[in-house]
Amino acid sequence: MSKRSRRAAPDPASKAAAPRPTVTVCRGCCCGSPKVPGLDHTAQLRDLRSALDGSATVRVTDCLDACERANVIVVQPSAAGRKAGGRPVWLGLVNDPDATADIAAWIEDGGPGLTEPPGILDLYAFKPSRRVRAELHDE
Repeated sequence: MSKRSRRAAPDPASKAAAPRPTVTVCRGCCCGSPKVPGLDHTAQLRDLRSALDGSATVRVTDCLDACERANVIVVQPSAAGRKAGGRPVWLGLVNDPDATADIAAWIEDGGPGLTEPPGILDLYAFKPSRRVRAELHDE
């Protein structure tokens, strides 16, 4: 019997697992640069990735063209959150470590469509133009 036939077949249930929320962190142009002083951008990204390890996918992107709200984070719902009516939530001026912790706690609880965000995140939420939203390919 060859090694190939002795290997366990992949578990089909593992492929059927619902995708996690996605957190897109802008790090182009103004975001993640010295143009936003007093913030350790590298530490913020590291802390977000650490806090969301296993509960969300964190990705970094170039400029999302929302520079008037530099340091933009977009929280996209999981498949279950999308089915429940969740839509991407755009957060700008996320320059406070406590805001990063609030975002992580919200996603741990389910994120868009499944749980309401902490009220404090309303201060950061904004609606970008349709053109900008289309560039993220999720609305």
